[in-house]
Amino acid sequence: MLMPKRVKYRKTHTAQRIKGPSKRGTRLAFGDYGLKALEPRWITARQIEACRVTIVRYLRKKGKIWIRIFPDKAITKHPAETRMGKGKGAPDFWVAVVHPGRILFEVEGLDAKDAKEAFTRAGHKLPILTRMVSREN
Repeated sequence: MLMPKRVKYRKTHTAQRIKGPSKRGTRLAFGDYGLKALEPRWITARQIEACRVTIVRYLRKKGKIWIRIFPDKAITKHPAETRMGKGKGAPDFWVAVVHPGRILFEVEGLDAKDAKEAFTRAGHKLPILTRMVSREN
């Protein structure tokens, strides 16, 4: 599971505006095809890992994959059946803040049909709408 090795502060502020388009990471940098986010949302480390496993299993030995997002924001939670108060809860899971237009994954070394199928399967694991983009577009 993806998470930072070290962080300066364990507990980050939860409120963060996700409105508006992505400012960076909107163009293909490594591969020939990419999976682009169309909605703003938090994407958890588990969801990123599920997508990675799906793409890798579909690609088998051919092709190469790049993960363009990283979960660097800790989300805290209180344990179940705990009374209110007593400060902020312990870090529970990690998320990546994704804005519309952000490239999530990139692949190379395969044709458009295989890339489309791999990204369709990976898109089903995510809580947002996604679209495949290519270098030609």
